[in-house]
Amino acid sequence: MAIFSRTEPEEVVFGFQDGEGQEDPTRLARVVIQGIPIINTYIPQGFALDSPKYVYKLEWFQRLKRYFSRNLSANKPAIWCGDMNVAPDPLDVHHPEKHLKHVCFHEEARQAYQDTVSWGFVDVFRHHYPRKQQFTFWDYRRPDAIEANRGWRIDHMMVTPSLLPHAQTIKVDVNPRKAEQPSDHTILWADFSV
Repeated sequence: MAIFSRTEPEEVVFGFQDGEGQEDPTRLARVVIQGIPIINTYIPQGFALDSPKYVYKLEWFQRLKRYFSRNLSANKPAIWCGDMNVAPDPLDVHHPEKHLKHVCFHEEARQAYQDTVSWGFVDVFRHHYPRKQQFTFWDYRRPDAIEANRGWRIDHMMVTPSLLPHAQTIKVDVNPRKAEQPSDHTILWADFSV
């Protein structure tokens, strides 16, 4: 997990640091830049519905919500972004009816995600584009995935309500995914006036 900033962060912390179990320092980073906490997460994918990895994913969301309560205030500016490994709504995955038992679209995963969001975050992309279908991930094992628009919106950027009016722009840059030997994800970026 990399963090790039033109301004030196006031704080950089990796992992939960909660004493509740595995730290997962490569899955969670918190930086504070100009007084604004930014949480970047790489939520576990879950592997299969009958796997301990899926149970771990659901528990990870609960643990993250507790982390927010300890380290943030829903009444102050904060950003939560990253690979959430959940497509929250049918609009966020191609052919949703085919993916009801997928670990990134299963009802339990979506509920765990929404419960975590309900701590006090707003989806910036959905705020700007309530009905737009825009994906951030296309399976690299399917060479025609982008051309056929068979993707998932599983990378998200959330903000607390006080920061939402400052979110001027949010976009998905598909071009990096079209490059030679790309990641299966592409870039989601936002511009804030702070």
